[in-house]
Amino acid sequence: MSVDPRAYEAQFFGFTPQTCLLRIYLAFQDYLFEIMLVVENVILKKLERLPNSKITPFQIRQSTEKFLLFMRQQFDKLFNTMEKVLLQLVLNIPKNVLLPEDKAHEQYPYSKEQFQALQEEIKQLQQQCRAEAAAGQALRAELEEQKVVQAELEKILQWFDGLENICREHGTGNFEESLAFLTQNSKKLQDVLKDVEEKNKKIKKCDQLL
Repeated sequence: MSVDPRAYEAQFFGFTPQTCLLRIYLAFQDYLFEIMLVVENVILKKLERLPNSKITPFQIRQSTEKFLLFMRQQFDKLFNTMEKVLLQLVLNIPKNVLLPEDKAHEQYPYSKEQFQALQEEIKQLQQQCRAEAAAGQALRAELEEQKVVQAELEKILQWFDGLENICREHGTGNFEESLAFLTQNSKKLQDVLKDVEEKNKKIKKCDQLL
């Protein structure tokens, strides 16, 4: 049988012509073998009705096998001719015929070099897409960090607003005066804290002496 792959025919039919022909060949071989068994059984039954016959079942089997071999040889010769006819006239797509799904190749033909260049361009675009995706992910992470920082800044602004309101309640007018007021109060608090700590130390020393 032919070994030509015929990929275009396989694309159109959904099977290779060689596969189709092989199935036809095997189907005929199986059918021929079954027919010969039926013929052999018919001959054996007729021999049973002839008690004086000198033909034995073994001779009939030998004759059946010889006839089967002859039929196979004749069929192989005929099948070679039939195969050529089917491949040329039935299971063949002419070279000037283009399948509908391949019309794009006719409209936009590419040489092998152009196709390779297109593949390289696709690879570069894929790499750029991956790089942009990674950069986008990094920007999203940075944006999340900025949101956290913005929230902290808003808390600080709210704290300053509250602080300014407190300062106004205590008679300070602007922010500079408020800072000065806070600085003075902070120093006073530090002095009070130091005084408390010193008194605490003195009390501990007294307790130790007692």
